[in-house]
Formats: sequence, C-alpha cells, structure tokens
Amino acid sequence: MLLLSVMGVGMHLLKFTNWVSLFVLGFAFLYFYYAYQFSSSQIMAEGSSKSIYDFTVKDIHGNDVKLSEYGGKVLLIVNVASQCGLTQSNYKELSVLYEKYKNKGFEILAFPCNQFGGQEPGNNEEIQEVACTRFKAEFPIFDKIEVNGKNEAPLYKFLKLQKGGLFGNGIKWNFTKFLVNKEGKVVERYAPVTSPLKIEKDIQSLLESS
Repeated sequence: MLLLSVMGVGMHLLKFTNWVSLFVLGFAFLYFYYAYQFSSSQIMAEGSSKSIYDFTVKDIHGNDVKLSEYGGKVLLIVNVASQCGLTQSNYKELSVLYEKYKNKGFEILAFPCNQFGGQEPGNNEEIQEVACTRFKAEFPIFDKIEVNGKNEAPLYKFLKLQKGGLFGNGIKWNFTKFLVNKEGKVVERYAPVTSPLKIEKDIQSLLESS
C-alpha cells in the first residue's frame, strides 16, 4: 500500500511538472513571438519609410547638420580613419572624385570612427588636422561616431538596413562606402578595399539620372 501511495504521489508530481513545463514553454513562445513581431515591424518601418534626409548629424565642430540640406545630390558616405593602411589611398582618391564632381551635384560625407583597430584615436580637432591638412580633404568631415553596436549612430543603422553586407549587415572595417541617390536612398554599398575611383561610373550614372 505504501508503495502504491508513493507511486501515486510521484505520478501527480510528474503531471504537475509537465504542466509547469508546458506553461513556461508557452509563455516563452508568446514572448519571443511578440518580441520578434515588434522588432520586425520596427526594422521594416525604419527601412522603408525613411530616407537619409530624416536624420540630423553633428559636424566636426559639434554643430547640428540636417542631411536634408543635401537633398537632390548624389552622396558617398564613408567611415574614415586617420591611421589605417587604406587611409592614404582612400583620401587621395576621394579628393579626386570630390574635385571632379562637387560642382555637378556630388558630395562626400566622411564620418570618423575608432571601432576598427583603434585607428582613429584622436579628438575632432586632431582628426580635422589630419584629413584637411595632411590629406587635403575639402569634403565635409563630421563628428566621430560608432557605426556598429549598441551606440551605433542612427544614420548608420539606417544605411545598413538599406544595404546589407556580404557577411551580415555590420560594417567590417574603415572606409566602407555607401552610395546614395538624389532621393536619399542607398543604391550601393562598397567594401573597404574597393577603390573610390572604381565607383566613379556609378556616381556618373546617378548624376546623369533625372
């Protein structure tokens, strides 16, 4: 009799445990389902309802700049660094493109970032000195930002949603380039090793479009 009583209690405990497990699993399923739905709808909203003209950024001096000021222009947005192996060639070729097309509706927007190898360690004043004095850059240099992670700039979150990379959306290194059309939409993304001059034909094509 004692054995039967113990077995009976065991069966009740097992049933109770199964019900608790099912409840926990059901709750977890509902939580992750609604979290996913919210995240997906948020991403879709950011990716489809905005252009870069909806963003405000800070320039190298800390002043607010509305990107709507660049409406109707073709833009090349680049995360730059002063001490990268790609720095000299990229600044040189970006300057060539800028000089050639700046009066034809083309702008380069450079955003310093120190997330890759710590190759942009200076403050804004030091960054401007390197870019504008050493490399003779005349295109706008903006405030130093983060392009990945929890502190990523909202602009870069949008850019990455518009054009993902080959192995995920994250920016892989310095001098990743985003080409933006006259309507403020990203039309192409180029790897850090892509020479700016190799983008020239795409820039020309967008400049010539109505």
